Amino acid sequence: MLPICPNMIGGILLYSDALTEDADNIYPSTDRLPVAYASNDVNATANVARGSLNLTESKALDNGYRFVWEFTPSQGNGTIAAVALTSAKGGKNAYGSGEASNTAFLQLMETRLESQSEDELAELYSVVEVDFEHGLMYSLTYQDQSVILKKKRLPVFTIGLNERLDDTTATLLEEEVIYCNTFHFLGSYTPYGDFLDGHDGYWYGFSNQANSSGNAMVYWIKIKKSDYSMMEGVWTLSNVQMKTVGSFKVDTYVQRSIRGVIRNGYLYIEAYNDEGIYKINLNNVADVTLIPLGFTSMNRPLGSSTGTCTNYLAMVNDLIIAYDYMVKPDDTVAQTAGNYKFNYIATPLFQYKEFVFFWGGNYGSDYRLAYLVTPYLASINNLSTAVVKNTDKTMKITYELTEEGEVSE
Repeated sequence: MLPICPNMIGGILLYSDALTEDADNIYPSTDRLPVAYASNDVNATANVARGSLNLTESKALDNGYRFVWEFTPSQGNGTIAAVALTSAKGGKNAYGSGEASNTAFLQLMETRLESQSEDELAELYSVVEVDFEHGLMYSLTYQDQSVILKKKRLPVFTIGLNERLDDTTATLLEEEVIYCNTFHFLGSYTPYGDFLDGHDGYWYGFSNQANSSGNAMVYWIKIKKSDYSMMEGVWTLSNVQMKTVGSFKVDTYVQRSIRGVIRNGYLYIEAYNDEGIYKINLNNVADVTLIPLGFTSMNRPLGSSTGTCTNYLAMVNDLIIAYDYMVKPDDTVAQTAGNYKFNYIATPLFQYKEFVFFWGGNYGSDYRLAYLVTPYLASINNLSTAVVKNTDKTMKITYELTEEGEVSE
């Protein structure tokens, strides 16, 4: 990653709309993905959204760095209203393209969990929310007709004299047993069910079995975060054929599978035939939409390890990502190259600014991992007048960074 140029700052993102000029605007809404981009090398792929770095003209200066990017007539076409520097990896394919979809994430950390008991690992695998600012994590499991909620201390920005960063000192702060009359996990050998953060003041639990025909039946529970009060029930979704939302079991190894994600009050879950994704209103079961993918997905998980943990859908910022497609906030589907993006992922992605964290493992090898989301905004420049790049034009962008002040020795 060093030197900073041309690595941590080594790419460029071009947007069709102006960006909010705010230092905290690290990731703009993915309603509109970059129309074009480039990295710190020559584009040798067929990706026409990507340009190339001019390796001769780009160079370190006495007090900064000069980037020169070039786009051929077939590359980077569209309206350009804003320009932003990004990382070298972020400029290769942004969040994903037809050439690759794994360059959006860069692994930074992998902590082996070697001294936890089976119960402690199960609590980590069942985490549904991490509060980074307050150093807290919440796990939800189903057992004996009840939902077991555990709130634990997780050292993040502050660490006690006797605490460690390998999850061995995750102190239990609170435990709540929520008895259920209706909600339960289905299945016998494999218990089908999962819990997700609604990002709306509630946690949600869902249990269903995959169905290839007829109606889908989903048992659900909604738990209020502030007082742990709950509502539960059963949905009968007419003419909906969907995969199971998830599963969780402990049998020699801790195992979790996730196929659903919640965004803006809707549950997104894969269609059984891999040709679409369902969008289900959490507060109005009659509001169900099947979003066609426009192709048949390969239906593979996000992680390269597919033994005892699998996650098929995750959310980064406001973008839903799958193995070979993305769903933007306006529910537009963008097909991407099918790539594994992470290792060992068993939980949702827990994001803090530029970073995502999660737990996972495979047949007794258990980890906590951290990744950098690479298409971040390292600078924001809105053009006074938008320009239109089309197939009868080439485009050349020169961007100079100047270092101000003295660098301490």
